[in-house]
Amino acid sequence: MKQVLVEVTQRIRERSAPTRSAYLRRVDQAIARPRGSDRMGCANVAHAFAAMPADDKLRIVAERAPHIGIVTAYNDMLSAHQPYEAFPAQIRDEAHRLGATVQVAGGVPAMCDGVTQGLPGMELSLFSRDSIAMGTAVALTHDVFDAALLLGVCDKIVPGLLIGALHFGHLPCVFVPAGPMSSGITNSAKAKVREQYAQGLVGRDELLQSESAAYHGPGTCTFYGTANSNQMLLEAMGLHVPGAAFIHPHDGLREQLTREAVRTVLGITQRTQRFTPIGRLVDERVIVNAMVALLATGGSTNHLIHWVAVARSAGILIDWTDFSELSQATPLLTHVYPNGSADVNQFQAAGGPGWVLRELLDGGYLHADVATVNQRGLSAYGMVPHSEAGALKWAALPASSSDETVVRTAAAPFSATGGLALLTGNLGRSVIKVSSVPDDRHVIEAPAIVFDTQEQLQLAFKAGELERDFVAVVRFQGPRANGMPELHKLTPPLAVLQGKGYKVALVTDGRMSGASGKVPAAIHVSPEVLAGGPLGKVRTGDLIRLDATTGTLQALVDANEWAQREQAQLSDEQAEINAHDLGRELFGGMRRNVLTAEEGAITWL
Repeated sequence: MKQVLVEVTQRIRERSAPTRSAYLRRVDQAIARPRGSDRMGCANVAHAFAAMPADDKLRIVAERAPHIGIVTAYNDMLSAHQPYEAFPAQIRDEAHRLGATVQVAGGVPAMCDGVTQGLPGMELSLFSRDSIAMGTAVALTHDVFDAALLLGVCDKIVPGLLIGALHFGHLPCVFVPAGPMSSGITNSAKAKVREQYAQGLVGRDELLQSESAAYHGPGTCTFYGTANSNQMLLEAMGLHVPGAAFIHPHDGLREQLTREAVRTVLGITQRTQRFTPIGRLVDERVIVNAMVALLATGGSTNHLIHWVAVARSAGILIDWTDFSELSQATPLLTHVYPNGSADVNQFQAAGGPGWVLRELLDGGYLHADVATVNQRGLSAYGMVPHSEAGALKWAALPASSSDETVVRTAAAPFSATGGLALLTGNLGRSVIKVSSVPDDRHVIEAPAIVFDTQEQLQLAFKAGELERDFVAVVRFQGPRANGMPELHKLTPPLAVLQGKGYKVALVTDGRMSGASGKVPAAIHVSPEVLAGGPLGKVRTGDLIRLDATTGTLQALVDANEWAQREQAQLSDEQAEINAHDLGRELFGGMRRNVLTAEEGAITWL
């Protein structure tokens, strides 16, 4: 194994020792209890199984058959989750074949960031993660299950389900994906029309036609954003059936993999020799493996928030310095949009997660000696599934890449370092997705233009006020201020200006999605401005230096003047807007209690 991997893992283990040991004690206490229907009162048992067929009741109570709980994020608002409508029936049928029973324990909310992007609803998006975690807990707290299957794909849904499941660490759990939609127009063509619309060169009809050709059917959006990064990380953590991530919803293999998830979870229940509860499976090594997989694929910056929270749910403490040190020693093995032109279907065709994990394992970049839900261990995730004579099989991948524009070997990567970097300086700590930014844009030094909302920047662009070199400082976008929305709609205007030859960058305490584009963006600046973060001292005209090569983010202002400057204050009017309408009132407690972005934007501690 690479020395950095060993050192970072050991540091995390030592840092986490008190919280991890306390967590494992609680897991062990839960495991030691009698099974659900045996320890419950008769009225509790009757309520739990009242709606089930008589044969299932007999299996659970008299025969003590294993009982699986499904937590589903199904709705048909999300294209990625629409296929889940059919999954419970498939799961129930397979469980019956194997002598087990199934109940849908509960559903969790699942919002589409694509629908709410740039709109007030996006201000609920980050906090929906913890709402999903709580919904998962509500479902599983019926406490009659021997195992759980978790149905979710998209941005906040997988982290939320995983956080919730880890709070029931005594249960074996398998995640069941639904797959990506088929490829539509290319991502570069889509981005071009967006930029043309931002300039007024095409109208709304042309833009809608383009967007509808990109997002056109069931399945996950096909760029490598947060949703598809989720699937990559679950593969690296050994929480999927191997290779399940990117098989299409309507591919016959999809149902076979879903049925295999039932067999897999039944193979790790407490009555088996391979009993593998999720709280024991997800240890420091597994968390580090997920971090490395994110870096090796140039995955979503959102996971520098989400995986901090996921790890904390298992009593494991990680921070952005850990990500940064791993990134310096992790090769970039993929070019998938926004890091390249390929979409996830092309990525899958070129080898997909299996290729990446095989290369990382062979190169010593991952902990190989970890538990997974598959009995063959992590090496099984370096293969690809296929159907042979109606049976599910796995095949080895070729030694050489079939498409070196999409995937490469660890010996000849796209870059010797990972896709994400930490920036520090007198503006705080932030992250940047360097893998999607051209090398000649890794250093930007230009005067600041300060905005308090993303709408202000868009209005300035439309008014022609931004035709120059500048660093856009968009503040009051952190978790406490307004829920830390993604600012993805700022990408087209900034990309237009960059395309005209201007040096532009974005610095913000808000988020950008996994599809943030080629404009250098220092995001998640912590502490946020509303919490007294130094980004609140920046004034329009200050010279800002963003340097991804040295990992620095600085306001080039005299130190004495900087120290004496007053902190900017959120206006009462804007605070009132942030707090009301479209359900934002209901999340006021989360805004008040939320931790910093680097602490995972956790609301439950």
